[in-house]
Amino acid sequence: MTTARGVRARARIEVTAAIKEAARRQLAEEGAAKLSLRAVARELGMASSALYRYFPSRDDLLTALIIDAYDSLGESAEAAHAEVVTAAGPRERWIAVCVAARHWALEHPHEYALIYGSPVPGYIAPQTTVPAASRVGLLLAGIVRDAHQGKGVARTPLSAGLRAEARRMAADLAPDLPSEAVVALVAAWSQLYGLIGFEVFGQFNRVVEDREAFFRHAADQLARGVGLVYPEPAGPASGKSDRAGS
Repeated sequence: MTTARGVRARARIEVTAAIKEAARRQLAEEGAAKLSLRAVARELGMASSALYRYFPSRDDLLTALIIDAYDSLGESAEAAHAEVVTAAGPRERWIAVCVAARHWALEHPHEYALIYGSPVPGYIAPQTTVPAASRVGLLLAGIVRDAHQGKGVARTPLSAGLRAEARRMAADLAPDLPSEAVVALVAAWSQLYGLIGFEVFGQFNRVVEDREAFFRHAADQLARGVGLVYPEPAGPASGKSDRAGS
C-alpha cells in the first residue's frame, strides 16, 4: 500500500511539472492573459477533466506559475549573494543581488513578464504568493540592515508631508531600520524592477548599448540612494555611524 501511494505521489509530481511546463510554453507564445487550461490539456493529450484534478482553475495554475517564477528569481539572487557575502561590503553585495535579478530576467523574459509585466485581467494574486515575491526585497533589506548595524547608513531627510507615512512603512516593513532607510528601500526596489523591465521589454533599444555597464552603474546609484555610501575598512568595522543627510 505504501509503495502504491509513493508511485501515485511521484506520478502526480511528474504530471504537475508537465502541466506547468506546457503552461510556460503557452505564456511564451500567447501571453498570460490567454492562458487556457483546455489548451494545456490538449497539448498534453489529457482530458480537461483530468487536468482540473491538478489545477481546479486557470487562476490556480497562474498562481503556481507565479510562485515558481518568484522562487526561481529569489534563488538566483540568494545564490549570487552567498558567493560574495563573506568578502564584500554592503554596496558590493547589493550590486551582486541586483545583477543576479537582471540576469535571471533576461534568461526568463516571459516569466519576468508574468510577475512584473501587465496585470492579467480578472486575476488577483492570493496571499500565498507573498513569501516568494518577498525574497529579493528581504535580501536587499537584510543588506541595508547589516550596514545600519555596522558603519551605518546615510539618511536622506524626508519632507514633512511624508514623515507620518514613512513611520507607518517602517513599522510595517522593517521596524529595526530608520524610516528614511525604509522609504529609500521601497523606492530602490521599484526602480530596480523598472530598470530591468525597460531592458527586458526593449525600452533601451537605440538608447543604451553597453547595458551591463549601464546597469551596474545604476545599481550602484540605487545602493547609494538607500544609504550604502560609507567606505568599509579591511578589518572589522568599529562603531556605528548613522548620519542624517548624504
